[in-house]
Amino acid sequence: MGKQEKSISQEKWLEGFYSGDRTVMRECYVDHFDVVFQSVGRILHGADQETVVHEVFFRIITDDKMRRNFKGGSLRAWLSTVAKNRAVDFWRKYCREQNEEPKDMDMFQVQGTSEFMDRTDVRITLERFNDECLSEKLRSVFKARFVQGLNQREAADTLGMLRTTLAYQERQIKRKLRRFLKGAQGS
Repeated sequence: MGKQEKSISQEKWLEGFYSGDRTVMRECYVDHFDVVFQSVGRILHGADQETVVHEVFFRIITDDKMRRNFKGGSLRAWLSTVAKNRAVDFWRKYCREQNEEPKDMDMFQVQGTSEFMDRTDVRITLERFNDECLSEKLRSVFKARFVQGLNQREAADTLGMLRTTLAYQERQIKRKLRRFLKGAQGS
């Protein structure tokens, strides 16, 4: 009898989930917020992480088709996958907007930049790269984007250039930096 009661309550809960019942939606949010937050947090941080977490729950609460994609089993695992996929989509969109390739972003992470720049050997290497490899025009782009951490739009506005021009120069800087670092590793 206990198993039958449990399966009936699970069936009713699933019906409530599919229909968007307020009580079930609240329970879903309260019980699974942490798993969604952690899944998104593996890819995004700060305001972006919070935005995606709330987008996931907003879609679950408001989108009947989205809820119907859950076919039973572990809601926790399903939500984790939905959250991870949404975070990846958000990250890819961000990279497209910044005209970045996702694999290149690790080299220029704004988070941890102060720790990164505090290392004397790295600072000296970057100063050498700046002095030896960059023209004055590229130095200003390098400083705005990778030292000050401005996004492309802010850097372009600050430097008085088009964002597309800045993006092109940024790619030149990255190519030069790769060659410079490969040469430094080879010596």
